[in-house]
Amino acid sequence: MQHGDDILRLVTGAHALTRVASLETRNEAPAAQWRTISLLRDHGPQRIGDLAALSRVTQPGMTRLVAQMAEAGLLERGADASDSRATVVSVTPAGLSALDDWMLVLSDALAPRFADLSDDDWAVIRRAADIVDARTRTAEVAR
Repeated sequence: MQHGDDILRLVTGAHALTRVASLETRNEAPAAQWRTISLLRDHGPQRIGDLAALSRVTQPGMTRLVAQMAEAGLLERGADASDSRATVVSVTPAGLSALDDWMLVLSDALAPRFADLSDDDWAVIRRAADIVDARTRTAEVAR
């Protein structure tokens, strides 16, 4: 098996895990909501166009999502100090709290699927997660 196949299996597995989590938690919020809050938490306030690019969605789609999330109190919109025509989006304390709550629900829902793993298996998962995290953070910064 080639290395590329292993990476594809990891990506496919992550997508499957996301679907399982959504089904098991019965969460109605779109995955894009949690991704958007996470991106703003990790990258700080962003223009809508930059946030759309980070999230790999269209700018009109991000504009709609931001409007819904701002109405729910999860995000704040403001004018860009360097260009009053542009909108800058930031996450609110309520948004960060909602993300923390979602992560706990997600963890609790998925924990039973992995309860029987050995310490060695957990070490492998931790190492793989560290590698993926480092490589994807580098890719986001390089964009």
